[in-house]
Amino acid sequence: MIIEKNKTDIEKNKTDIEKNKKDKEKKQLLLRLSSSLWEELASWAEDDFRSINGQIEYLLHECVKKRKKTSKKSAE
Repeated sequence: MIIEKNKTDIEKNKTDIEKNKKDKEKKQLLLRLSSSLWEELASWAEDDFRSINGQIEYLLHECVKKRKKTSKKSAE
Protein backbone atom coordinates (compact mmCIF):
# COMPACT_ATOMS: atom_id res chain seq x y z
CA MET A 1 0.00 0.00 0.00
CA ILE A 2 2.75 2.45 0.92
CA ILE A 3 4.57 1.73 -2.34
CA GLU A 4 1.40 2.36 -4.37
CA LYS A 5 0.82 5.64 -2.53
CA ASN A 6 4.40 6.71 -3.19
CA LYS A 7 4.00 5.88 -6.89
CA THR A 8 0.83 7.97 -6.99
CA ASP A 9 2.62 10.85 -5.25
CA ILE A 10 5.52 10.65 -7.69
CA GLU A 11 3.17 10.73 -10.69
CA LYS A 12 1.31 13.70 -9.19
CA ASN A 13 4.61 15.53 -8.67
CA LYS A 14 5.62 14.86 -12.29
CA THR A 15 2.29 16.25 -13.46
CA ASP A 16 2.70 19.33 -11.24
CA ILE A 17 6.21 19.93 -12.62
CA GLU A 18 4.96 19.70 -16.21
CA LYS A 19 2.11 22.08 -15.42
CA ASN A 20 4.52 24.56 -13.83
CA LYS A 21 6.70 24.47 -16.95
CA LYS A 22 3.66 25.24 -19.10
CA ASP A 23 2.65 28.06 -16.75
CA LYS A 24 6.05 29.69 -17.18
CA GLU A 25 5.67 29.67 -20.96
CA LYS A 26 3.63 32.86 -21.38
CA LYS A 27 1.75 33.72 -24.53
CA GLN A 28 1.48 37.32 -25.63
CA LEU A 29 -1.90 38.86 -26.27
CA LEU A 30 -2.86 42.24 -27.63
CA LEU A 31 -5.85 43.49 -25.65
CA ARG A 32 -7.73 46.69 -26.30
CA LEU A 33 -9.64 48.16 -23.37
CA SER A 34 -11.72 51.27 -22.89
CA SER A 35 -10.10 54.01 -20.83
CA SER A 36 -12.66 53.61 -18.06
CA LEU A 37 -12.07 49.85 -17.78
CA TRP A 38 -8.31 50.41 -17.81
CA GLU A 39 -8.62 52.90 -14.95
CA GLU A 40 -10.79 50.50 -12.93
CA LEU A 41 -8.32 47.66 -13.45
CA ALA A 42 -5.37 49.92 -12.61
CA SER A 43 -7.02 50.99 -9.37
CA TRP A 44 -7.92 47.41 -8.45
CA ALA A 45 -4.40 46.20 -9.30
CA GLU A 46 -2.90 48.88 -7.10
CA ASP A 47 -5.16 47.83 -4.20
CA ASP A 48 -3.95 44.24 -4.62
CA PHE A 49 -0.28 45.26 -5.11
CA ARG A 50 -0.19 43.85 -8.64
CA SER A 51 0.66 45.20 -12.06
CA ILE A 52 -2.27 45.68 -14.40
CA ASN A 53 -1.05 42.73 -16.45
CA GLY A 54 -0.79 40.64 -13.28
CA GLN A 55 -4.28 41.68 -12.23
CA ILE A 56 -5.80 40.73 -15.59
CA GLU A 57 -3.98 37.37 -15.50
CA TYR A 58 -5.17 36.78 -11.91
CA LEU A 59 -8.78 37.59 -12.80
CA LEU A 60 -8.74 35.33 -15.85
CA HIS A 61 -7.21 32.51 -13.79
CA GLU A 62 -9.93 32.89 -11.14
CA CYS A 63 -12.66 32.83 -13.80
CA VAL A 64 -11.26 29.64 -15.32
CA LYS A 65 -11.12 27.97 -11.87
CA LYS A 66 -14.71 29.02 -11.17
CA ARG A 67 -15.84 27.70 -14.55
CA LYS A 68 -14.15 24.34 -13.91
CA LYS A 69 -15.89 24.05 -10.54
CA THR A 70 -19.24 24.90 -12.12
CA SER A 71 -18.67 22.37 -14.92
CA LYS A 72 -17.91 19.60 -12.41
CA LYS A 73 -21.07 20.35 -10.40
CA SER A 74 -23.30 20.35 -13.49
CA ALA A 75 -21.78 17.06 -14.69
CA GLU A 76 -22.74 15.32 -11.44
